[in-house]
Amino acid sequence: MITIYDKKGFNPLLTLEQDTLSGQNLSGAKLREANLVQIDLSGADLSQADLSHADLRLSNLSGANLSQADLRHANLAGANLTNAQLAGCNVTGTDLSGALIAADSLKSAVIEDPLAVPIKITEPIKRA
Repeated sequence: MITIYDKKGFNPLLTLEQDTLSGQNLSGAKLREANLVQIDLSGADLSQADLSHADLRLSNLSGANLSQADLRHANLAGANLTNAQLAGCNVTGTDLSGALIAADSLKSAVIEDPLAVPIKITEPIKRA
């Protein structure tokens, strides 16, 4: 069984009977401010999930479906986004510093008012 908590570690956001999040269907999950640091979410379906303000540092999101997900102000520093589907996901204010992501993966992502709240990229995005 897996329980996902908020960043403070007090409030459970989601409990699953599975023993891994890799490949799981988490479509539409409410994971605002979730603590998902160094979690293997490879191949997971996170489409339309609310991951706003979530901490996903160093997480493995390779092959994950993040289409239409809300990633506003999430921390994806050092995350592996190789072959992740990002169509229509909102990455306004998201920290992608050091993330492994294809350079053109954000072409179809939503960035609201990029001049007011830029995506934080402190190092070049690495080509997958």
